[in-house]
Amino acid sequence: MNIKSIKSEFPIFRQKTPAGTDLIYLDSASSTQKPQSVIDSITEFYSSHYANTGRASYWPATESTRQVEQVRKNVQQFIGAKSETEVVFTSGTTDSINKLANSIFNSDLWKGRQIIVSEMEHHANLVPWQIEAERHGLNLVAIPLLDSGELDLVAYKELLEKPTALVAITAISNVLGTINDVNKICRLAKAVGAITFVDAAQLAPYAGVNVEYLCCDFLSFSGHKLYGPTGIGVLYGKQDLLNQLPPFAFGGGMITEVDIEGSSFRDSPFRHEAGTLNIAGIIGLGAAIDFVEEVGFETIQSHEDELTIDLLNRLADIEGLKILGEQDRRGPLISFTIDGLHPHDLSTYLNESGICVRAGHHCAQPLMKKYQIPASTRVSFGVYNDMNDVEQFIKALKGAYEFFL
Repeated sequence: MNIKSIKSEFPIFRQKTPAGTDLIYLDSASSTQKPQSVIDSITEFYSSHYANTGRASYWPATESTRQVEQVRKNVQQFIGAKSETEVVFTSGTTDSINKLANSIFNSDLWKGRQIIVSEMEHHANLVPWQIEAERHGLNLVAIPLLDSGELDLVAYKELLEKPTALVAITAISNVLGTINDVNKICRLAKAVGAITFVDAAQLAPYAGVNVEYLCCDFLSFSGHKLYGPTGIGVLYGKQDLLNQLPPFAFGGGMITEVDIEGSSFRDSPFRHEAGTLNIAGIIGLGAAIDFVEEVGFETIQSHEDELTIDLLNRLADIEGLKILGEQDRRGPLISFTIDGLHPHDLSTYLNESGICVRAGHHCAQPLMKKYQIPASTRVSFGVYNDMNDVEQFIKALKGAYEFFL
């Protein structure tokens, strides 16, 4: 697949914006656009073999079940898990974290210990742990940031000197683009007996995932950030840990036997997948994984890194513009502020040129408070972006600078 012509795989770019311009989509950290192959896979499921899975012996139910379980195996290979039983389908990263948080502290053994997060976490990897800490008598502490935008791992080691139940960390900051040393963070946590969770929502579409290398106990990512559909995600967990957890929800599909007096439950992954799954979403996720693997992560990383470096160099020439985070190693996103120009005004102005960027606190208010700003503007790249997108963005940004300042 030729990276230079890959935009043609995405039908949304074949149309003009309401302003009559080409669409320049620079918000892939929020959600990615969908290639035709993903759209076709969902349409084909609904039109040719729709039925519920795991509940019938007739065709098309057997075909739907076969496809769902094939995608589970594909996800296993995609993330480097040991078994497909370690792959639980959820509605996304947020859903995965909430389900895990609600289930993992199911005994008083954790009381008095601490949960470690970081100052750069998305609200989805912070608020659920706050709630569970309050509920179960745990302390919640955060790894501080260095001025570079990287985590202070010296301070992290000091935090680990206190009894720790769990470390929950993002692989790539959705604001700073910081690529964390997850392997080291998880190994240090394991050395003190802590459980580890990795938010890989930003990592999966950029570099892929290898749970063995990351050395984590649990990990999640969302389909909609991986060129797949909304409403589907994956929670990975080590098989023995998933089987020890109480079911995330109760109902059909996850039971072994039910009596009026009580019930027994299946092993993972089915014990954690109550009710009817998002079957179309799972099939679309499978197509999305096929798409990124066909392009290749070396190609994706190289292409997006090139765009990021070029944009960083161009932004350096704009007076009053401050980039959040000074780290050399970053994912394909850049957040910045401009003195005297509110991010919401800037994003509204750019929209008139068909340019989509994100403005706000990016669901990371503690990080905004750390930088003493209410919001920032974020540009993030996907596989479909090119140098012309960067050129048009810089041109419009300079126009906004002249218009407002």
